[in-house]
Amino acid sequence: MKKYFFVFLFISFSLISQAAYILIPMDLDQKDHLKAYGIAYWTLKHDVEVHWLLNYRGGSFMIKDAKEIENECTIRGVSFEVIADSKSTAILTEISDPEVNMEDVKLEKAPKVAVYSPKTKQPWDDAVTLVLKYAEIPYDVIYDEEILSEKLATYDWLHLHHEDFTGQYGKFWLSFRYAPWYQEAQRAQEESAHKLGFEKVSQMKLAVAKKIRDFTAGGGYLFAMCSAPDSYDIALSAEGEDICESMFDGDGTTPNYNQKLDYSKTFAFTNYTLSTNPSEYAKSNIDTYLSREKKYGVNKTNDLFTLFEFSAKWDVVPTMLCQNHEQVIKGFWGQTVGFDKSFIKPNVLIMGENKAANEARYIHGDYGKGTFTFYSGHDPEDYQHRVEDPPTDLSLHPNSPGYRLILNNVLFPAAKKKKQKT
Repeated sequence: MKKYFFVFLFISFSLISQAAYILIPMDLDQKDHLKAYGIAYWTLKHDVEVHWLLNYRGGSFMIKDAKEIENECTIRGVSFEVIADSKSTAILTEISDPEVNMEDVKLEKAPKVAVYSPKTKQPWDDAVTLVLKYAEIPYDVIYDEEILSEKLATYDWLHLHHEDFTGQYGKFWLSFRYAPWYQEAQRAQEESAHKLGFEKVSQMKLAVAKKIRDFTAGGGYLFAMCSAPDSYDIALSAEGEDICESMFDGDGTTPNYNQKLDYSKTFAFTNYTLSTNPSEYAKSNIDTYLSREKKYGVNKTNDLFTLFEFSAKWDVVPTMLCQNHEQVIKGFWGQTVGFDKSFIKPNVLIMGENKAANEARYIHGDYGKGTFTFYSGHDPEDYQHRVEDPPTDLSLHPNSPGYRLILNNVLFPAAKKKKQKT
């Protein structure tokens, strides 16, 4: 029966009406923005092209009409309109006007998605896996062993979330060293490192970071949140130096290691200084965790960041990544809550910032043939998500602009043949 269903579906899609399109609005008329991305992905999985109408009604999707797509939208609770061919032509004509800040990007192929996550149970959730599940976008979970055995080459897009690539276990030692989950995580990491031929977890994590670097350089799409972005760059810059105190790896550190960091190896950050206090939560001064509230007075009532507006016809990539129905996004904390703009490399594009706190929240850059996007904070709909808090129920936040930024990145590789103008 399954075989016949897919034959029927293929025939149905091949007979898509030439006289009508489905428009999935992404402005305030959309009931469920997050599941709308899932519809776009599902359509691509069935080899049907999707038009991503940048800056048109919040970054709407347009697809040739098929009853199966209409049904899927209805089942998932996604708002859509069936429009005549003349209306779709008028929309594309409007978008093509050189005086209008819009663009039509064709999405061609559903990217294969991987999430870097440990196999042991974690005392926190992951915003990306939450939204992928909610949007019904399939993904594989991989970790150190899979990456070191060259499995990354089979994926287009990789997500890194609540990870510490420095081998310091998130610097949770002071608060959680007696917690069963912390002890189990350390035991599992050390066991994995020895199994894979490394003396220390920090050495294993560095090897993994370099494989991820090669994946990106070869054309991969890297997306990282929370503690992953800054810890990733720190690990690369500290290659050959021991920055882990004895409670993390059993021995001392390299003397004066802050003077020996090599910033030329990093993706996004430069000229930062590492915290030498093992009891301090922050890993470096990249993170604004310790300064934003005390120095700039940022709190829950005024914590916001603004997305930049880019030229859709000339700056296609950042325009795709910033599609939203809101330009001002509620701030949210995480182990890395913000990136101090003083330490961002000049060739890295800031796409969202809290200007009053001198922090970037959403940045993007090229590395080799690939790209990376770093998004600070842990959960866009839980302001100060704490260890062992329950996961966010996204059915209560179907129009979350903070979560939309994640899904923009998931669809981004589908438009990889779209060349940015120079």
